[in-house]
Amino acid sequence: MRFERFVGIDPSLRTGFVALSPLGEVIEAKEIEKEGDDPARMSKLIQAVVDSVHDTDFVAIEGFGYASQRGFLLGGIGWGMRMELYRRGIPYIDVAPSLLKKFAGAKGNANKEKVVLEVYKRWGFESDSNNVIDAFVLAQIARAAKTETKLIQAQKEVLNKILKERE
Repeated sequence: MRFERFVGIDPSLRTGFVALSPLGEVIEAKEIEKEGDDPARMSKLIQAVVDSVHDTDFVAIEGFGYASQRGFLLGGIGWGMRMELYRRGIPYIDVAPSLLKKFAGAKGNANKEKVVLEVYKRWGFESDSNNVIDAFVLAQIARAAKTETKLIQAQKEVLNKILKERE
């Protein structure tokens, strides 16, 4: 299948969303947030994110962080997005937070500021939102998984690990 866009999703109460072209150009970069009480807010957020995904996209979505105090809420958002992608037949890969950081050029336990710096140094991309920065890296991972992309050794290792886990 030929993918028209490569999408990164960082599921959160303020979800980061980035879509890249096959050549790596940013088509769309945004943070998606909804107001209201749960579960209505969660439902609107999930729907808004999935509505931003096209049927010809390949998606990388950040895996679950286990240290979060809001784990159940974020888990619900993350699983809701995955279920909607599955229902629509949109292929996606899960990327552990530590692998996202390593792909960006940082250590797996790096703080957000280090990831922001590495993303700017490597790709020249910047955003006021850490969620959008993470989504950008995820979109780069999605693109690397499906196109011929020049990668450094650490990125090759990350991609191999993600694709092996998928088998």
